[in-house]
Amino acid sequence: MPEEEIGELTAKMKEFLRIVELVKPSRFITNALRWSGLGGPMKDREKMLRAFFLKAVYDLPTTKGLIENLNTNPSLRRLCGWEYRGDVPSEATFSRAFGIFAKEKVCDAIHATTVKENYAEKLVGHASIDSTAILGREKSCRKNTPKLKPKKKRGRKNIAEKAALSKQEIAEVKTRLLELQVHQTLSENLADLPQGCNWGGKRDSKGKTSYWCGCKLHLAVGDGEVPLVAILSSASLHDSQAAIPLMQISSARAKILYDLADCAYDAEEIKAVSKKMGHIPVIDPNPRRGESVELPPDRKIRYRERSTIERVNSDLKDNYAARHVRVKGHWKVLCHLMFGVIAITVKQLFNMLE
Repeated sequence: MPEEEIGELTAKMKEFLRIVELVKPSRFITNALRWSGLGGPMKDREKMLRAFFLKAVYDLPTTKGLIENLNTNPSLRRLCGWEYRGDVPSEATFSRAFGIFAKEKVCDAIHATTVKENYAEKLVGHASIDSTAILGREKSCRKNTPKLKPKKKRGRKNIAEKAALSKQEIAEVKTRLLELQVHQTLSENLADLPQGCNWGGKRDSKGKTSYWCGCKLHLAVGDGEVPLVAILSSASLHDSQAAIPLMQISSARAKILYDLADCAYDAEEIKAVSKKMGHIPVIDPNPRRGESVELPPDRKIRYRERSTIERVNSDLKDNYAARHVRVKGHWKVLCHLMFGVIAITVKQLFNMLE
């Protein structure tokens, strides 16, 4: 699009155009996002996909605010593909399109493709793993994965049945999720992660614990502050239980040398999986039961690179709408956050080239 048609490009406009250039949204508009001939013709989904990227780049809290900006700013409107104010869809149309994007996991596909295409012939020196709190707007659910109650056998149980039942119950209590994840596939590990909105707590570097109701976004970030993987779970999930799925996904997208994590991820299962994948785990030792263990000097230098993920978490919340979650439901919340994650990914990829 000629610059004369839209005027002088601002920094945010250039950032948005880079996303469109690198992502190429049109290739992710599959048959499920096109009109099938039933009912009224759908609005152009590609233009609305661009508009949601614009919403993330400009850190707009609501879709209503996005529409107001498109109506009042001809340059932004033309960047998305609409010439006149009457062409901009209504808030309800945007909402329906967003629901389809979330259901079809369009943003996950965009992010995975972007990372794979740009790391096909590159090495990731350090992949840092951590999570950040995401405030939700829905009530806390009591049970994320309700268990089906098996039919009970009528009558009293004999001694053998009671002993077998008690052993089974003890085994279920003692088996940790990490122990299961080592032997499971990626799809099985992801299916075991709770997704409902609930209460969680996290201790900061000063030892103070803060609580929130919502979700937890788990990220794996490569060198140059490039997000490689993003997983959304319930706020109550411990950070370590998302580490193995993060490593499984990131290893499929890029070649990684070192896995960096803080003391919350200090578990033998995580280290074993990291080594099995050909990585070198650099995890800050957890001072359990008063034991103080330090990393070797060379590992300490490597561990300093973990600060990249802290900057990504701050950037996502301060500049890319992670503090403005207005939708409800796991997949919609993840879709909202992924627009910001993709924007940061593209921005940092271009920063590495400059």
